[in-house]
Amino acid sequence: MPSRRTSKEEETTPWLVALVTGASSGIGAATARRLAEQGAAVALVARRKDRLEALAAQIAQTGGTAAVVAADITDRIQAEDAVQQVVDRFGRLDILVHNAGLMLLGPVVGADAEEWDRMIAVNVQGLLYTTRAALPHLLKAAEQSPRQVADIVNIGSYAGRVASKGFGVYNVTKFGVHAFTESLRQEVTQRHVRVGVLEPGAVESELGTHNKPEVRGELIDPYFEGTEVLAAEDIADGVAYMVTRPRHAAVGELWIMPTEQA
Repeated sequence: MPSRRTSKEEETTPWLVALVTGASSGIGAATARRLAEQGAAVALVARRKDRLEALAAQIAQTGGTAAVVAADITDRIQAEDAVQQVVDRFGRLDILVHNAGLMLLGPVVGADAEEWDRMIAVNVQGLLYTTRAALPHLLKAAEQSPRQVADIVNIGSYAGRVASKGFGVYNVTKFGVHAFTESLRQEVTQRHVRVGVLEPGAVESELGTHNKPEVRGELIDPYFEGTEVLAAEDIADGVAYMVTRPRHAAVGELWIMPTEQA
């Protein structure tokens, strides 16, 4: 059992510390707000510092605690430094939510290879770098923190379950996220670092806005115009569910779909 903390420690060290990547908008921002409502000190990690600062202010106004960590996690050094900043600030790390993602759709024939590179960097390399940096701290939290358990939640996608025309390389990255999550789950969950993937269907967010107009018109807009899609808060609720299970229960996979998409 963990030792009893002194009153001074209780004042300076939050009972739960979470790091959320891609926290500047959409699912990441909603998840940060939801975890702060649960009493976690939340580290907000993304490139857009102005947005992170605005979100941190919102969380503070509702009585929560948030720290801004501006970083590009596709750079391994920045990813490692972001994790270390969180540990230096709060003393430990209990939860990693890897939400940063990029979806650039279109045919493989004649594709822009730079778009592929960007997706692989954000969706795969960023996740790997952040996870590698966070794991020693999560393993330590599982042994020494009051909860005696830690969590990794990777935001995957329905596109990691089913391949579709026009989604080819995005499918590659999300199938990879699911495979990595399952492998890591088998490696560390018995050490009480629970590892799970949350797979959303269509969510109202900025994810599709980075695509070329013709791609949006063919692959994205028609579907969103005709379907009642999920809100970012629906996915945040799923993350909160996964990380608040009792220590003896681990959610390895959670699939959340719009009712009309199922």
